[in-house]
Amino acid sequence: FRKDGNDVYILTNNHVVGKSEDAKITVTTDDQMRYDAEVVGLDDKTDIAVIRIVVDKDADISIAPLGDSDWIEVGDWVIAIGNPFSENLRGTVTTGVVSAKGRANLNFGADSPVYQDYIQTDAAINPGNSGGPLVDIHGNVIGINAAISSVSGGNIGIGFAIPINIVKALIDDLIDKGFVERAYLGIRPQEITPALQKSLDLPNLEGVLIGKVESNTPAEKAGLKKRDVIIEFDDEPVKNLNKFRLMVANKQVGDKISMKIIRDGKELTKTAKLESFPESSVASKPQSTDDERSWLGIEVKSLDSDFARQFNLNIDKGVIVSKIDISSPAYDSNLNVGDIILELGDEEIESTKDYFKAVEKMKDDDTDSMLLYVLTPPQFYHYVAIKVQ
Repeated sequence: FRKDGNDVYILTNNHVVGKSEDAKITVTTDDQMRYDAEVVGLDDKTDIAVIRIVVDKDADISIAPLGDSDWIEVGDWVIAIGNPFSENLRGTVTTGVVSAKGRANLNFGADSPVYQDYIQTDAAINPGNSGGPLVDIHGNVIGINAAISSVSGGNIGIGFAIPINIVKALIDDLIDKGFVERAYLGIRPQEITPALQKSLDLPNLEGVLIGKVESNTPAEKAGLKKRDVIIEFDDEPVKNLNKFRLMVANKQVGDKISMKIIRDGKELTKTAKLESFPESSVASKPQSTDDERSWLGIEVKSLDSDFARQFNLNIDKGVIVSKIDISSPAYDSNLNVGDIILELGDEEIESTKDYFKAVEKMKDDDTDSMLLYVLTPPQFYHYVAIKVQ
């Protein structure tokens, strides 16, 4: 999508290259030239990544024009391009229509992004299409193919693409910083249900209900309270929870925004100065030390983390696998992202502290393999053996 001197920047999905921090990424162009690529920036919350290759200045590289996804309508013709199933089918082109806009609250397992506003299409999208463009009939990129909804794993006419306007808002951060610095309000919002509408005597289902105001945040400083209902954000109506999250995330740190709220049946206006989201950091930053990662090849998070909450787990012990390095022995085992590690060797794991303590013990023992007792949700308990390099 961009050429700057010898540098060519390429958009793809975070789940395509997010495991490749220590592995080799190769880009093959239409003329069969192969280039080594490096990851420039990752954003798992939208499933977007930017990678870079270096070419000769006179190299014939086509730059795809980025369109405007806000202008597409249901029924518009679209074209999906990608490499379904294998590289042998690279450059496959399929056609279809925009089936729906604004799809959200979709569960794609461990790779489910937090911010969702998908374009749904019936253009054939299969495994391997991820990261490819969805274009309009004029050849403008309007989305990045990201996922399919399928029981078999193949296309059944329900595919999803990330709108290019969401992507365009993140590009500069990903290139300049390697991560996306998002604005932060500091509330726990929730959807307005018919039952809540009736209980709170609200005129309709629009807006978001504040379930909690975090301390020392822009929301608290602005005077927002629990049970307030935000119906306008920066002079734009708040339609639902998903749209509200996107509205906040798309603002800049330091922006002053006005909010219209309903409190005790009365409309009030509050103003907040947005701050940086507390978890903003380089997406590839390891959660443990480099030495632990290189030995295990996996990253884990606590069961009360935002990552774990998306799985709706009914368990209070263990740690959840959040990432597996593609170049590690763990990648070749039966361990998967989303699995819950309950035991490592002879040690029971109740928390991340227990996990890293067990890792150090096994390192001191100089073992050449490790045995994990794992729960694959919802009810598959099993052992996984990993050979230690």
